[in-house]
Amino acid sequence: MSWAADTASLAVGPQYDTTHVYVERGKMDAFVDSILKTFGGTSTERVLVNVTPTPSETYSQLILTPAGSFSVFDFKTPIPHPFGTERNGFLVRDMDAAIRQARAAGADVQVAPFDDPIGRDAVIQWPGGVNMQLYWHTKAPNYKPLLSVPENRLYLSAYRVDDFLKSYQAFSHGKVVSDEQVSDAAIGRSDNGKIRQIELDSHFGKTRIFVTDGHLPYPFGHERTGYGVDDLPATLAKATASGAQVLWRSTAAERRASALVRFPGGYIAEIHQTAK
Repeated sequence: MSWAADTASLAVGPQYDTTHVYVERGKMDAFVDSILKTFGGTSTERVLVNVTPTPSETYSQLILTPAGSFSVFDFKTPIPHPFGTERNGFLVRDMDAAIRQARAAGADVQVAPFDDPIGRDAVIQWPGGVNMQLYWHTKAPNYKPLLSVPENRLYLSAYRVDDFLKSYQAFSHGKVVSDEQVSDAAIGRSDNGKIRQIELDSHFGKTRIFVTDGHLPYPFGHERTGYGVDDLPATLAKATASGAQVLWRSTAAERRASALVRFPGGYIAEIHQTAK
């Protein structure tokens, strides 16, 4: 997809969008170490800041890997509502324009724009209860393009999925890459049923939607992001050697090899083999 013609998009690029990880207290170092040993990349220095519009304190650290970026938080104080429910953050070119565009597309603004140490933030909610944070930086960052763009993984009901698609696509200018029935083994079930799976692509990145009845075996639904790697077995070996636990692995019959992994600090991710 060419983004040169996408003049209406407020996205900066998928390398600037982060999964938000709220680690168990005191587990930030173990989490950062495990992610870097699993995916490679770099991290910023840990800082103690207030990233909410009301008084709070958290250790904050940014991890940049070839497979995706992570904003990591280890709160010293109780976490103000609704922070912790937002799954990721999108960097936008203009915060006020992004809020107007999100509202026009049908999103709710759960947290109105507020200043943070490096810019402005807001939390929005899409139909179906999908929370995201929008960012704007005072000083524009400059990150390398990703080797593999991660997937925002959503589990939605048949009652709200069309509302979500209409709203989110209007905001992101995303395109449906595929919309098909797949084996429910993709979500860890084995009753030989089918579920609807939708893939979207936009300048904000990839989105994979599972339309289900909510009857999900653990840990499905806990993972927020899927990361593509060139060598899944080698990546899983690095993950487990650095303290992560493989919770589920796909069978040989599935379309792509994948696994669900719990990293130190409680974060659960999907990792999959990229197409060669």
